[in-house]
Amino acid sequence: MALTYQQSKLVKDTIPALREHGEKITTMFYKNMLRDHPELNNYFNSVNQKNGRQPRALTSVILNFASNINHISELIPKFERMCNKHCSLGIQPEHYEIVGKYLIMAFTEVLGPAMTPQTHVAWERAYWLLAKMLIGREAQLYKDFVSWSSWRKFKIDRVVPETEDIFSFYLVPQDGKKLPKYFPGQYVSLRINGPEGYHQARQYSLSEAWREDYYRITVKRDEGARYSNSVSESYFHPGLVSNLLIDHMAAGSMVDLSHPAGEFFLDTNNLSNVPLVLISAGVGVAPMVAIANTVQKIQPNRQVSWIHGSRKSVPFEDHVAQLRKTNPNFHTNIFKTHLASNDVVGVNYNYDFRMDLAKVSPEDLHLVHSGTEYYICGPEQFMMEMSDYLKTQGVMASRVHFELFSTGDLAFKHQ
Repeated sequence: MALTYQQSKLVKDTIPALREHGEKITTMFYKNMLRDHPELNNYFNSVNQKNGRQPRALTSVILNFASNINHISELIPKFERMCNKHCSLGIQPEHYEIVGKYLIMAFTEVLGPAMTPQTHVAWERAYWLLAKMLIGREAQLYKDFVSWSSWRKFKIDRVVPETEDIFSFYLVPQDGKKLPKYFPGQYVSLRINGPEGYHQARQYSLSEAWREDYYRITVKRDEGARYSNSVSESYFHPGLVSNLLIDHMAAGSMVDLSHPAGEFFLDTNNLSNVPLVLISAGVGVAPMVAIANTVQKIQPNRQVSWIHGSRKSVPFEDHVAQLRKTNPNFHTNIFKTHLASNDVVGVNYNYDFRMDLAKVSPEDLHLVHSGTEYYICGPEQFMMEMSDYLKTQGVMASRVHFELFSTGDLAFKHQ
């Protein structure tokens, strides 16, 4: 049942209080819910709980939801990323019951008198309107997963270093069954046992064109947030799963994987011949390799321009050089900020500074083609800068696609 006009108004009237106390509300929500339902620690990123990113992300979602309460159906495309992630983690309808209970409870506790009985009812109804839409979309995604809707055992077949801090893991299904197809650019969730006794899952892009016998993911060591002063430097909240994978999960180790998911991909069911521009930095190269390899296999005549930024080594450097050598339709522009003694301009890099799309020729950016599709993956600030530049060049937002794994609200800022 839709909200009445008065209920919508009551929800919107809470926005100022939510802006002021939102993070306190969401922090309390997680604390109370996980205290009473510790089993849910198996679904949440413990690092993002500790560094505050998870509460901040939920605050952003709540504020966007409240601000658009009169147009809830229009929010669904913005929540597509959330639905895909929920399904990759195995979130079920019964979890929405628990979340709703503790979220409204936190609202009531923090907002106090502002949370009148009428406002309480309005927010409960608003929450369930959204929850039912998300549950419905997730049911569709689970249906597409066919027989693989939970976790599946995979063996690490081999680990290949791509740079000094980026590694590719080749994962083979323990049951030996053929692996389902996925769209290049999508990810899998990988789950291991965390040090605190709960499962920890993270999303990693598949970095190879589809194969029926193995999946490949590419993982970067995560040192955490860097803090430095004139005396020393240290790192806070280093990556848990990525570092455990790199340091302790050798060939022969077992991990759990979910079915491929994600709303960032090249649709191989509806291919066109418009140019593709792939823009990446660091380990953001992973989904771009999958896209480039897929296009090379099924559309070798399609124009592809790959623009990548690295500090030192370039992941998949030899492979990318081979693609460029064998396919005249594949072009690269490589930016490096720290050159090695054997680096040769025009051979393994083009620019010796931070990525600047203004330095790339308009031809390699395919700006004159009104249908060019742009795929961007890297740190959030990097993606915002690349998107902003393309916008200044007249590229429509609908032609710019992001790969987002963090818990930030970039999806709302750029959709």
